[in-house]
Amino acid sequence: MREVLGAEPDADQTALLQAVARGERRVAVRSGHGVGKTTVLAWLIIWWICTRFPQKTVCTAPTSDQLYDALASEVKSWIGKLPPALRECLEVQTDQIFLKAAPDDSFISFRTSRPEKPEALAGVHSANVLLICDEASGIPDAVFESAAGSMSGHSAVTVLAGNPVRTSGLFFDVFHTLRDLWWKLHISCVGHPRVTPDFVEDIRRRYGERSNAYRVRVLGDFPLADDDTVIPFELMESALTRDVKPLIVRPIWGLDCARFGSDASALARRRGNVLMGPVEEKRGYDTMQLAGWVKSEYENTLASERPSEILIDVIGIGAGTLDRLVELKLPARGINVAEAPTIFDEKYLNLRAELWFKGRDWLYRRDCNLAGDEKLGAELVAPKYRINSNGKIQIESKDDMKKRLPKIGSPNKADAFLLTLAGEAISAAGGQTGARWNEPLRRRIRGIV
Repeated sequence: MREVLGAEPDADQTALLQAVARGERRVAVRSGHGVGKTTVLAWLIIWWICTRFPQKTVCTAPTSDQLYDALASEVKSWIGKLPPALRECLEVQTDQIFLKAAPDDSFISFRTSRPEKPEALAGVHSANVLLICDEASGIPDAVFESAAGSMSGHSAVTVLAGNPVRTSGLFFDVFHTLRDLWWKLHISCVGHPRVTPDFVEDIRRRYGERSNAYRVRVLGDFPLADDDTVIPFELMESALTRDVKPLIVRPIWGLDCARFGSDASALARRRGNVLMGPVEEKRGYDTMQLAGWVKSEYENTLASERPSEILIDVIGIGAGTLDRLVELKLPARGINVAEAPTIFDEKYLNLRAELWFKGRDWLYRRDCNLAGDEKLGAELVAPKYRINSNGKIQIESKDDMKKRLPKIGSPNKADAFLLTLAGEAISAAGGQTGARWNEPLRRRIRGIV
């Protein structure tokens, strides 16, 4: 790295490079954000192709953004810094880099890991094999299972690296039940020369030192899996940037109306298995201003992208907003989350509890995307639940959540998103006035589309 690339590895990068150089075949690195992990993987990939023949290097990650925009881009950038004699030996393409003199015998291949195509690391055989798994915690187990043959060769080196977002899977097991079989490295952001103190302080202030976000993104530790948490951290984190194919269905919007001055009203747009963008928030809007905002958003949306329903929480000022939107001929429907759950799910105390668990089910499918909305993600993993004396599931109240997690505050974004999952939990009359929302409603929540 020093003599050929002119780079200066830090102590952690040096430890990783030397581990592979001395013959460690199973290497795993868990870290916080911004510690130079992608850079050292790029160095390792280039060193491997320049010093071994024949060889095959396969790089994978759970998302195309991580694989191509981060890792592949970093590899190509450092290849550009090679001495001309070495650089001219390599042909650089979008998803592959190969030795010009022997493209079939020496190459670097970039392949995204997807649950529906688990063969990303399968069938890789050569005298020298290097398997690089970036953001390994998010790679589906099926990919590792199909890669067993590639990883088992005497000359195969496997490197797993990433933020430890899941408490299951191979990456988790490597640091627990399989720890004796792997060479491991743990890198924290605290005091790290490549990470500014401002980043650490920002995460601490936003989420708190005891939060899973701080554990994963700063300390490089696995999240704590609390038994009373509705949505596990790993489900949320992996859904922030997951590569998925959106379903071809009409969008549904959810509107959570602020009840207090310090809270924000939030508008979520969901199309089947994906959010169409981060959940938007507005502060200080009254009933008519909220209705005007939603009306404007609706009119400025292409007809083919307009929602089939706009589901509104009618507790508080939401009832007036609903009335005005119905008057404006928008497909607005009211949801009262304080009412009883559907007749099919009597284990919940109310509709609010049912919707939170529907949100968990939506994430458990692992074919969804939250549009990179980290604030929404933080809100989704915040609430806890308990079983009350009647044996029904009850979600922690907003007030209790705000007291326990003042940095998170009221989960307005999460509530707006969950409203999009309410399906047929609407008034039989469809968008009636707020004055009648205390009457019993007939509901039939079916599968989420």
